[in-house]
Amino acid sequence: MVEDAPEPQPRANEVLIRVQACALNHLDLWVRGGIPGLRLAMPHILGSDAAGEVVSVGDLCTRVKPGDRVLVAPGKNSWQSAEAMGGADNLSPDYGLFGYQYPGVHAELIAIPESNALPIPGGLTFVEAASIPLVFQTAWHMLVGNAQLKQAEDVLVLGGSSGVGIAAIQIAKLYNCRVIATAGGPEKLAQAKALGADHVIDHYEQNIRDEVRSIVGKQGVDVVFEHVGAATWKHSVGVMKTHGRLVTCGATTGGEVPLNLNHLFARQLRFEGSFMGTMGELWDVLRCFDRGLLKPVVDQVFPLAEARAAHEYLEGKKQFGKVVLEV
Repeated sequence: MVEDAPEPQPRANEVLIRVQACALNHLDLWVRGGIPGLRLAMPHILGSDAAGEVVSVGDLCTRVKPGDRVLVAPGKNSWQSAEAMGGADNLSPDYGLFGYQYPGVHAELIAIPESNALPIPGGLTFVEAASIPLVFQTAWHMLVGNAQLKQAEDVLVLGGSSGVGIAAIQIAKLYNCRVIATAGGPEKLAQAKALGADHVIDHYEQNIRDEVRSIVGKQGVDVVFEHVGAATWKHSVGVMKTHGRLVTCGATTGGEVPLNLNHLFARQLRFEGSFMGTMGELWDVLRCFDRGLLKPVVDQVFPLAEARAAHEYLEGKKQFGKVVLEV
């Protein structure tokens, strides 16, 4: 059943945006399926990523003007906490994502805080712009913010055909790293390599740990970019170099994993959990797009009216890159 929602009325610090495109994330599938402990007011609008044109602005808005082409920063907070004022807004107690803790942006019109409306970089289309924010902000925070990536390191990217995996490959190459990416099937492996991965591993057909060691030797890799979870955990930990870093933002295949404390302290390993990123980091990402250092990767575009088909396509794990809804 399809229903029309009332047209949003922006507050004094908000802007009204006519959405032209909005991207799907696996988060949308999880929210739709139900997340334990998450209580939503119904009807709930999904979606964290969108791009469009500003229709009007509230009386307190000074940076954004009607007619501006903008994309949506997916994380929202009140900017009143000590964490936000210190630059770590993603640690604020009231931090949440559109489409998850807050009503989403998969709609024709949305009203969002002016601080969440950022200029579209580098002449990108609305479809391209919508594909950027959540995955690139997440991957940047994981690699640059948390893992503190250094020049010419060895990086293993699990799930290199996913949105965050594609972002991670590109960000690691900005640092001239040797990137090993995993994906499923010859076509996705070829696409990961074309994107910049130096080596690729079929995680359905090959042993990740054995293949990584054949590339870098027994010493292992400097950084492991994880978000798969239980299915790949033992391989991820097994290829970490002494004093290596593993950073993870998800547990798609399960969150219960073993951890050997003797192995942890003897090899001085570092494990980092990561959720989204700061607003400053998203601005860093957009500057890279503005200079052509990063590029959006869009797999399929569906009309907004065919959102169900887009969800089914994403669930089928057929994509390399982002699935986008065009309004």
